Amino acid sequence: MRQRPFLLLAALGAAAALALALGPAAGTTALAGGATARAWAIRILVPGRPAVGTRVLAAPATARAVSGGRFVYPADGSVVTARSVATHVAATSGAEARARAVAGVTSLSLFRGEIAAAAVGGRTHALASPASASGGTGVSGIAGLVVLGRAVKPTANRQIALADWGYAIALEQAGRRTDKPAPGYHDFITALDVFLTARHGGLPAGSELQIGYAEADAQAGHAEPLPPAPSEPATKQPPEPGGHGIPSLLSKPLSVTPSLGETGYVFPVYGNSSFVDTFGAFRADVPGNWHHGDDIFAALGTPVLAVADSTVFSVGWNRVGGWRLWLRDDHGNEFYYAHLSAYSPLAVDGASIDAGDVLGFVGDSGDAEGTSYHLHFEIHPVGLLGLGYDGAVDPTSYLGGWRRLRDVRIEAAAGWVRGTVTAAAPKAGAILLQSSDISNASGLDPKSLGLAAVRLEAGR
Repeated sequence: MRQRPFLLLAALGAAAALALALGPAAGTTALAGGATARAWAIRILVPGRPAVGTRVLAAPATARAVSGGRFVYPADGSVVTARSVATHVAATSGAEARARAVAGVTSLSLFRGEIAAAAVGGRTHALASPASASGGTGVSGIAGLVVLGRAVKPTANRQIALADWGYAIALEQAGRRTDKPAPGYHDFITALDVFLTARHGGLPAGSELQIGYAEADAQAGHAEPLPPAPSEPATKQPPEPGGHGIPSLLSKPLSVTPSLGETGYVFPVYGNSSFVDTFGAFRADVPGNWHHGDDIFAALGTPVLAVADSTVFSVGWNRVGGWRLWLRDDHGNEFYYAHLSAYSPLAVDGASIDAGDVLGFVGDSGDAEGTSYHLHFEIHPVGLLGLGYDGAVDPTSYLGGWRRLRDVRIEAAAGWVRGTVTAAAPKAGAILLQSSDISNASGLDPKSLGLAAVRLEAGR
C-alpha cells in the first residue's frame, strides 16, 4: 500500500517528460490546426474573493513545467496542506495538433485531515489530425483517499457526501470527440473537486476546492464561424437537456458574455443564497457533458424570482431539470430554471410577469434528487439562440451584478389579496408549506408540495 503514492507520482513524472518532449511538428503550418492545454495543482474558489492556489499554466504552443514544495492555505494550513505540487502543460499546433496537461500533489490534507490522500493526480491528452481525433485521462488517480475517517475507493465521477456541509467528486472527468467541421478532441479531469454547501472550516457556502486539474484541447483545421444571430427573437421553444430540438453545434462552452440589452435584472433567488462559477464543468447527463449554467444553493422552499419582465413558457417536468420553466424577456433573451420543488400560481405558459415576481421554490427535482437544494439557472442571449441549447453563456458575471431582493411579490390565488407586496418577505418555505389553499392554485404541483413537506419534517 505504501508504494501506491510513489507509483502515481512516477506516472505523473512520465507524463511530464512526454509533455516536455513535444515540439512543433516538422513540415506543418500553424494554420492547419490548433491546440491548448491548461493545468493547476490546487485552486480555491471562494464567493466574492479572487481565486487562490498554485500557479495556473497554459500552453498555446510551448512546453512548460513547474514543480514546487509545500503548499498551505491559509497560513495555518487549516483548509489545505500539501507536501509537494507539480504541474506540466504542452501544446503543439499543426497538421497533427497535440495537447497534454498534468497536475498533482502529494500528502494532501483538507480541513485538518477530514479529507486526506497520499497522492492526487490528473493527466489528460488530446490529439487531432485531418483523419481522426482521440484523447483521454491516462494515468490519473487518488492514492490512499480517506474521507471523514473512512477509506474511499475513487472511481470516475464518483460523488462523495461530506456530512451536512458539502460533497466531493473523485476523478471528475469528461472527453468529447468532434468530427465536424474538422476532427477535434477535448478532455479534462479534476482529480478531486470539493464543494461546500454550508459554511465549514472558515470558508462560506459556495466555496470550491479543485485538486489536480488538467485540460487538453486539439483541433485539426479551422472551425466554421458561428451562424448569424436571428433578426428577431426565436419563436420555438428551446431544446431541453436530454430532450429534442435544435442540435448542439459546439464541443465546448462559449466564452462570450454579451449585453442582454437592458438593466434592472433581479437575482433569481430571494434572500440568502450562494453560488460559484460552475459553468462548463462536467455533467454526464446533458448534451456535450458540460454544465450550461450555475447552481444557486439555498434552503428548500426559498422563493425563486423572475429576473426580468418576461413571458413564461415550457412549464412542466423534464427528466434532467425536474420541475422546470423558461422565461423570455422583452428583448428575446431566454432564461432556464430547473430543479424546483413547486411552482407559484404565476408559473403558467404564456403568463406575463414582472421582474421580482415569485415563480416557484428551490428544490432538488429531476437528476438533482438527493443533492443539496439548489436552483440551476441558465442564460441564453437572443443573439445565440440559433446555437440551440449550446447557446448558453456563463451566468456568473451577470448574477454578480444583479439586484438581490428582500421583499417579494406573491400573485394571488383564491382568497388571497391580489398583488400584495410584503413589508417583510415570508420565511423561506412558509408559502410552500404553511398555506392551506396554495396546493389548489394554478401551476402548483401537489405531489412536489407533499414531497417538500416530508423532507422538511425529516430534517427537523
